[in-house]
Amino acid sequence: MTYASDSGASIAKINYLKFFTMPKPVAITGRTSSITNSFINSIIPVVVPTSDEVRAALEILGMREHVACAYCGDAFTEWDHLRPLVIDKRPTGYISEIHNLVPACGKCNQSKGNKHWRAWMFGPAKLSPLTRGISGLEAKAERLEAYENGAPPTRLDFAALVGADLWTEHWEHHSRIIASIMLAG
Repeated sequence: MTYASDSGASIAKINYLKFFTMPKPVAITGRTSSITNSFINSIIPVVVPTSDEVRAALEILGMREHVACAYCGDAFTEWDHLRPLVIDKRPTGYISEIHNLVPACGKCNQSKGNKHWRAWMFGPAKLSPLTRGISGLEAKAERLEAYENGAPPTRLDFAALVGADLWTEHWEHHSRIIASIMLAG
């Protein structure tokens, strides 16, 4: 299979999976936020994309020829959840899938955390693209908006899926773990 390039010439099919790695789950490090993130990461589904899905995502983001951080344009090192998985120590319902992931550099991924991408990107965070003086932010934001408005991401209601009793029990386990760590610390 070949794809037409912008100039009309054919190009060979590229395995776009070489540009993709799933985000690494957060490890428990003794901080309650890390424990909560690990607790939530342990229950969310992970849907590994196909090469064609990664290609389509990169095309929407304007990265057919060169994959870079979607937020600042630096070399990408990982894929970041565009919409956070955790807010206020509770799952948002979004999952790890291509419709909720964009290439990012470590600076941007760590600085953004669980903030909404646009508020962070144009906000005063220490390593936000605006604070770092990155040029072309509006164009990057337009591509991110096009990506965000493309294929809708999966959003699950975990309590409805597993039932209220099991969901309550899950969070009671979480509370006991946090309490045990606080006592041990």
